[in-house]
Amino acid sequence: MQTGEKQFIHGLFLSELEEWVVQAGEKKFRAKQIWQWLYQHQVQDWAEMLNLPKALRDKLDAEFILHALEKVEVQESNTGTRKILSRLVDGELIEEVLIPADDRRTVCVSSQVGCMFGCAFCASGQNGVKRNLKAGEIVGELLSAQREYGDRVTNLVFMGIGEPFDNYDEVMRAIRIMNDPDGFCLGARRITVSTCGVVPGIQRFENEGLQVELSVSLHSPSNNIRDELMPVNVSWSLDELMATCRDYTRRTKRIITFEYTMIRDVNDTEQDLEELINMLKIFPCRVNLIPLSEIDEYDGKTSRRETVEHYIQQLEKAGINTTVRWSKGIDVNAACGQLRSKSMGKSLRPA
Repeated sequence: MQTGEKQFIHGLFLSELEEWVVQAGEKKFRAKQIWQWLYQHQVQDWAEMLNLPKALRDKLDAEFILHALEKVEVQESNTGTRKILSRLVDGELIEEVLIPADDRRTVCVSSQVGCMFGCAFCASGQNGVKRNLKAGEIVGELLSAQREYGDRVTNLVFMGIGEPFDNYDEVMRAIRIMNDPDGFCLGARRITVSTCGVVPGIQRFENEGLQVELSVSLHSPSNNIRDELMPVNVSWSLDELMATCRDYTRRTKRIITFEYTMIRDVNDTEQDLEELINMLKIFPCRVNLIPLSEIDEYDGKTSRRETVEHYIQQLEKAGINTTVRWSKGIDVNAACGQLRSKSMGKSLRPA
């Protein structure tokens, strides 16, 4: 455990909390009590931990941060999607998106303040990356979402601001904390990590032994087009990425979902479709088509509905399981990074 400056208490494993409790001169069982207050009761104040001695609550207050983020603004679409803009303790802003659907309550969380990969159509990376989020801040997003829902979060996706594999260790720590059966107990299969194609991250991820879902942002079957849309392709080309994905599937027996943002006359032609099918039909995978959420910083337009439907039909005909994610939050800046981008530089009052 680190010492010195205050830590985010939601960034500790139970074993680390036990270590701290003993060092603080308390009985080890106190750590389990604290853990239950944090994740089963999700208290908002140290004083709510009623079965702890006041002296221990004071020590917790002196050494740990209980609130990793502060809600600044909430926007809700007419479909029920909600975007939360939150301020971190150092003043930086991040976003999370709540996406209700039937009996699912999904939260899309951020892993960084900004993003270094600068995908052309994504607002998150337009101003670069400021810093990585700590595990406690990521867990804080989950708890914030649950308070906003007023009910249990059922699914979590790392598809918000930032590249999760560029903050690998903190993201994995957060996943294990959220998955802890004695804590929040969010099932591993209900967590999805999405990468823009960071090959070393995928290779590390396959050795984690977690049943967490993996999603890869593909967006084009052509290196030339992908170079323009996704600078990451210059570092790890399609050949290297796809070889890594095939190895991942073979070794883990888990199916990757390939995200494909559809941009009119850029990556939605018949040639693109043919190349996409040839690339993906040779190993088991899924495709999630995403009509572009248009942003001010990118001139691209979303594909026509008939084009999207044609892609679905042909991919399914080729034996590739395909879904489409129609935007549920156009009226609330719900594309990744839009609300933060528009809010940067403004003076916002807490909600």
